[in-house]
Amino acid sequence: MKVIITGATGMIGKGVLLECLDHEAISEVLVIGRNPVGITHPKLKEQLHQDFSDFTPLATSLVGYDACYYSLGISAAGLSEEQYRKITYDYTMALAEVLYQNNPEMTFIFVSGQGTDSSGTSSMMWARVKGKAENDLLEMGFKQAFMFRPGVLMPLRGIKSRTRAYQFMYDYFMWLVKAIKVLVPSYVVSTTQIGLAMIQATIGGYEGNIINPKDMITLANRQLAES
Repeated sequence: MKVIITGATGMIGKGVLLECLDHEAISEVLVIGRNPVGITHPKLKEQLHQDFSDFTPLATSLVGYDACYYSLGISAAGLSEEQYRKITYDYTMALAEVLYQNNPEMTFIFVSGQGTDSSGTSSMMWARVKGKAENDLLEMGFKQAFMFRPGVLMPLRGIKSRTRAYQFMYDYFMWLVKAIKVLVPSYVVSTTQIGLAMIQATIGGYEGNIINPKDMITLANRQLAES
């Protein structure tokens, strides 16, 4: 199986990347990003690309892939709706459209978030934008499409956030994340579980398209049981 990953320098994307590199069913991982991921591995290929609004120059090199794990994301804090939509919706659809033209039988997984609004009526700008991205990806026609909505995230395997405020929270309040996991275990997912869940959803499918934390844990456990 050959997979594409975006956002591999972020927490979720890096977690997914590490699980894909370790997995025996995956023969090749292509990372598309603006900067190198800083990892060397026999399975890993990198395609540096600066203009995420246009992936047509890469079209011929994106043929023959089985899955795309779209983990590119940004906080909406301080951004206008136009700015946030460009990064969250326009960039996503630009890649998805090129991939669908070349690999309609692939699985496309989009990292969204808890609180995403599929109805388009939310008062929260980010929730509406992510909801539209989810809806349009589900309607595009891929063989499989899953919308991952993680809640509280637990980074493993030495993964750090590039956002100082987030990393500060993990450095000093990981005890709180662990406490939430004890109290509400189905709401906290680790970067490892997200990666395993994506691989399992690609290989074995799932009964729904919207993947909440509880579903990610179920998928990850299935993958561990089958490995």
